[in-house]
Amino acid sequence: MTGAGGPADVCAVVLAAGEGTRLRPLTERVPKALCPVGNVPLLDRALARLAGLDLAGAARVAVNACYLADQVVAHVGDRAHLSVEPGDPLGTAGGLANLRGWIDGRPVLVANADAYLADPAAPPGPDVAAMLDGWDGHTVRLLGQPAANPTAPGTFAGHCFTGLSLLPWRLVRDLPVVLSDLVRAVWRPAEAAGALEVVPYRGTFYDTGTPADYLRANLHAAAGGSLVDPSAIVTGRCVESVVGAGARVDGDVCRTVVWPGATVHPGERLHDAIRSTDGGTVPATAHG
Repeated sequence: MTGAGGPADVCAVVLAAGEGTRLRPLTERVPKALCPVGNVPLLDRALARLAGLDLAGAARVAVNACYLADQVVAHVGDRAHLSVEPGDPLGTAGGLANLRGWIDGRPVLVANADAYLADPAAPPGPDVAAMLDGWDGHTVRLLGQPAANPTAPGTFAGHCFTGLSLLPWRLVRDLPVVLSDLVRAVWRPAEAAGALEVVPYRGTFYDTGTPADYLRANLHAAAGGSLVDPSAIVTGRCVESVVGAGARVDGDVCRTVVWPGATVHPGERLHDAIRSTDGGTVPATAHG
């Protein structure tokens, strides 16, 4: 344990309730948390990172769901405690407040399901262990990377938020179960009080919130080549692309994500695009 509310007491919440409006039409039938990156659903990547910190199981990890909640619930199963929000999503702060009874006095590590994080120097979990190391149990911690414009709106101490925050129980205890976000309810007040720390993340981060960033994350996961699930069938040309389980590529794909079960027909040429399982194609230029 590292002081009051140290790692031995920490629980974790994966935020997976959002609609992913910027990714539409990809998220019309699949919740953003279940969109695959490198052929692994984003939610599974988040759970694996927490498991790498010895945070696993329904007593230590919770997942909230709202939009297309049945899919999230079925996918998580008994791997985590599930909190299904009625009606519209409650936001990042309201979703935590809805889990107050489960959090029950513990500090909480909050992970955005849509954050893609990858560090060649450390596997998932150890790559963010600094979030817990030496924590005094009282400050708010955010994982971040230096911002191109350190004074831009949305930055914290010159850093961009990269998907994880660590909160003491006292700041979670009184959050109302209403639509609200952690930026205004917790992070900015902590920053104003001099009680916010930014922990640098030295790997690669994409928030996957737009088609372009979603494609960038997939191309990063493919490490400059192609990542093809063993059950996929590829008879066409496949360059720097990700092809999911049960997919079939008879056309040409370059810098493209082909979702599980999707088909690229003979004569089709996809470049900087995402082919969804229902046959739709979303352009996603990811150069630069």
